[in-house]
Amino acid sequence: MILNLKKDKKLYYEVLNDSGEKGTIFFLNGVMASTNSWRNQAINLEREGYKIVLHDFIGQMLSDKIVGEYTFLEHSNDLFELVSFLDENNIHLVGTSYGGEVAMKFASMYPKLVKSIIIIDSVSELDDKLIESVNSWIELASTYDGELFFKGMVPSIYGETYMRNNQELLNNRAIAMKGISKEYFDGQISLYKTFINDVYMTDILKDIKCPSLIVVGEEDTLKPIKFSKIIVENINNSKLITIPESGHVTIFEKPIELNKHILEFLKSIK
Repeated sequence: MILNLKKDKKLYYEVLNDSGEKGTIFFLNGVMASTNSWRNQAINLEREGYKIVLHDFIGQMLSDKIVGEYTFLEHSNDLFELVSFLDENNIHLVGTSYGGEVAMKFASMYPKLVKSIIIIDSVSELDDKLIESVNSWIELASTYDGELFFKGMVPSIYGETYMRNNQELLNNRAIAMKGISKEYFDGQISLYKTFINDVYMTDILKDIKCPSLIVVGEEDTLKPIKFSKIIVENINNSKLITIPESGHVTIFEKPIELNKHILEFLKSIK
């Protein structure tokens, strides 16, 4: 489905289990992800009785692309329009990486709308190594070579355990990226620049009032545990969970373990 935003942009979204009685969960994508990336989590939580809402950020996949750079404020305002259009409140937010950062921004801006947040492999600030990694992504995306892009990204986003056990799968995914359009890469470059220029939000984490679960893969070298500890230290009523043998893409690498922690946390929310 398409929502026409006030800024004349089209936002793609999906709703699953519209009659879910246990509450509504908005899933927020990682920067290279899409609504399809949440299939392991969405199906599980739909089965548990939750209404599920997914969308591609402006700049991603089936939503309109960005001219220039965007901001986390704009992403949060887009989400607010979607929440308002669907007449939702008291929502749960689950975000991974870039999506977790949007979730924190949104929860700080609209605390009365958010019942809980689950932040997976995200940061509220940068260091030199992370900036260097994302700048290397910009260089890879600028080649417009999908296979080269994916192979160049793999070491920074997947854990050693997952790469060792899934070499054939990762090779096949690299080959499948050959047909990705130039428009996709232009969108990625804009989002990477948004991240580098605008992700700092440690100072607003105190404005998040809802119960918060912070999850990080123990093998995440892109956004390692030190960043999750900063988030936990600055959000009251927050809890940190580490996932063994998982890198940055916990939603793919360890879906069973992650789903267990998500469900236990949601059931604990009064």
